[in-house]
This record gives sequence, C-alpha cells and structure tokens, in this order.
Amino acid sequence: MTQSRSLDNIVDITVEVSPLAAARSTFNQALFIGTTNVIDTTERLRLYEDSDSMLDDGFTDTDPEYIAAQIYFSQSPAPDKLWIGRQDLDAVESCLDALTDCRQKNPEWYIAVCLNAVYADHVECAQYIESCTPASLYGFTTSDAECISSVAASPPDIFTYLKSLSYSRTFGQYATTQSAVYPNNIYAICAIIGYACGQNSGLANSAFTLKFKKEVGISVEPLTATQITALEGKNGNAYLYYANYYTIFEQGKMADGTFFDEKINLDMFVNNLQLTLMDLLYQNPKVPQTDAGVTQLIHACNEACDEAVRIGFIAPGTWTGVNVLNLRTDDPLPKGYLVQAEALSTQSQADREARKSVPIYICIKESGAVHSIAIGVYVNR
Repeated sequence: MTQSRSLDNIVDITVEVSPLAAARSTFNQALFIGTTNVIDTTERLRLYEDSDSMLDDGFTDTDPEYIAAQIYFSQSPAPDKLWIGRQDLDAVESCLDALTDCRQKNPEWYIAVCLNAVYADHVECAQYIESCTPASLYGFTTSDAECISSVAASPPDIFTYLKSLSYSRTFGQYATTQSAVYPNNIYAICAIIGYACGQNSGLANSAFTLKFKKEVGISVEPLTATQITALEGKNGNAYLYYANYYTIFEQGKMADGTFFDEKINLDMFVNNLQLTLMDLLYQNPKVPQTDAGVTQLIHACNEACDEAVRIGFIAPGTWTGVNVLNLRTDDPLPKGYLVQAEALSTQSQADREARKSVPIYICIKESGAVHSIAIGVYVNR
C-alpha cells in the first residue's frame, strides 16, 4: 500500500485557542459573621445556598446566623449564596479581627454584616471596609434611640458619627424589637441586603434602587415625621409604613449620603473595566503604542460601558460635568458614555519609553432613579 504523506508541509495550520477571560468579581454575595461554634477559625467562613444547609452543618434554628440567613434568603427576588463567617469570642477576637480574616481568606463576598457588633465594632469595621481590597460594603442594624432624635448627643449616635467621617461604604438601618411578632428586627439590615443580592443578577435592566423595597420578615418602624427627618438627615435608613398599605425601605443611603445603588454599580463598572483591559493585554501578543493600539484600548473600554448600559446603570443623557477633551458641558451623550484618548503626538518620550498608554478618559451618564415626584394639578371651572 502506497504510504500517504501528511499535508502539513503544504497546508500548515496552527490552532490557537484564546485564554479565557478572567472571572469578574461577584457583587451579589453577602457575609454574615457570628459567634456560634460551628465553623472553626481555620476555615473561618463557609458558603451556603439556603438556610436548611446550615441546619445540616450543625447550626440550630435559634442561632443568630441561622435567623439572619432565613431573613436573607426570604427576600424577593431571593439571593442564592451566603457566606457565614466565625468570630471566636474564646480567643477574644473582635469583629474587626474576624472581618479582616474573612476578607483575606476569600475575595468572593461583597457585603458584610457582623451580627455581634456594637457601636465601637461598627466604627472599626467601617474604617476597614472603606479601603480594603477587593472593594466591599459593610451593613449594620441599630436600635439606639439617639439615632431618631434631633437633639445632638455626646458621644454622637452611630449615624451621625459615620456621616461625619464621610464613609461611603457603610450603610445602616434603624430597627427596634418593639413588636413581639417580629423579634428579629435586630437583623433588619440582612433583609435589604438579601434583596440587593437577589436583584443584582447581572441580567439586562437589573440595576435597582433600594428605596420602595419590601423587607420580608421585618416589622415597620412606628416613627413620627420628626423622627424620620432626624434619622434621614443623618443618612440613616428605616422600614416605614405609607398610606395604610405600602411598607417600604428608605432612603437607601450610605453614611456619606451616596445612594447604595450608585456605589455598587460603580464598583461593578470599575471591576469589569479593569478586567476587560487586562484581558486585552493578556490575550494578545501586544497592544502597540500606535493609533491602532489606542483604538484597541478604547474598544475595550466601550465594551465595559456597553455592559453598564445593558444592566441599566448607564443611559443616554446630557453631559453636565466639566469639559473633558472634546466633550463639552451640555453636549448630548446618545450612548450614555464617551471614551476618549489623548493624541499620541502629545505623549512624552519618557512615557513612551516606559511603555505607558496615553491617558484615556471615560465619561458616563448614570441612569439615576426616581425617588419622588412633584405634580401640578390645574382645575378650571
């Protein structure tokens, strides 16, 4: 039989499979840290997909972690993942000690709650969360009556103090245990966190605001208008009753007054932008310091912006910020964003030799959210 020769010397084909893109950070997983002796401090934290699994692991239905998890998983839409962390009181660990080790051991969770925390713990944890990596948020519940008083206290209540520090990564809810039917209001913040993690699915138009949301399993606060004004003036949040029908969470603000949804969406955008650019550098032989290379970088930035448009964080509008390169105040942003780069001719030789890109500028227009409406009714007879 005549031997058949390979075609490789005629048609030589090389197959290259591009590396997978880096996994994006998760922004829909919470961490609840408690003191129940089920998870040891070597493991430190464990992932659960429902509260029943916690019972299988040895938690009881009276443990704070289990009660908080039930509240968390009961929201609509429901989240599907929750980390439970351990604080070891026998080793005299602080909430901050446990929180820090949970962050070092696992980067997946985004919002943390220390179920055993008091005023001083909230301050320490808020300070840590403000600058920890990867970006995270901290939530807490308080029943301190000073929070709903317009009279300044000394020392200041927790909302007033955190507001004075301009912390943008911590948010709290005022809730009491006045109702015997709802004794679990001490974990009220776990409810709105459950909603946030459930709603933040990454699907189209999944962007949200926390205001107007229902907290399943939580009792509304019987606050007066004066108390609500005092609380919200300190950027505190509460679950309230309107028009004998609506039960809503409001206002959805961080300690510095930033809205929660703005913070989480910007964190997701920055994460996606960073990894999209890194994937470009990682998956290509090189990105040249040419106009074509700059175009590649701009295209990667556009991809991240398009994702933010898809989920509903960015939307078309009018730019009302300062002038940025060719973008002027009052210019329309038909896509909701504009990515620009400085000209290569303006780059210094030192930066070129250091293989730096020319600066890139991304201007985005948030879609925002309607929280109130003013309507004029004109009647003519």
